[in-house]
Amino acid sequence: MAGYSVECAIKAAIAKQTRRHDFPNKQLAQDSWTHDLKKLLQIASLWPKFELAMKENSNLELNWAIAKEWKESSRYVLSTSQNQAADLYSACTARTHGILSWLKTYW
Repeated sequence: MAGYSVECAIKAAIAKQTRRHDFPNKQLAQDSWTHDLKKLLQIASLWPKFELAMKENSNLELNWAIAKEWKESSRYVLSTSQNQAADLYSACTARTHGILSWLKTYW
């Protein structure tokens, strides 16, 4: 479920681009109907900022290397080890270098 939290955080950043009473852009809404974290960052126009942040912070880059492998079907994979699950959780939630910590600025 940690991957879903990152997905929702990015989608909140996308939603923030629409002001109250605006009619949402149909293509943006359709493109946002994905679980691909990198694609969502691109749709949110956050990918260039995120790439820069990773260049400046190797821990964030390492956490992204773990988090980007998440798929919505991951929760059904029985071969996922406890360590792999813990690594994903940590990559997403680490207070200083976690993906969610970085995203908080934008949602």
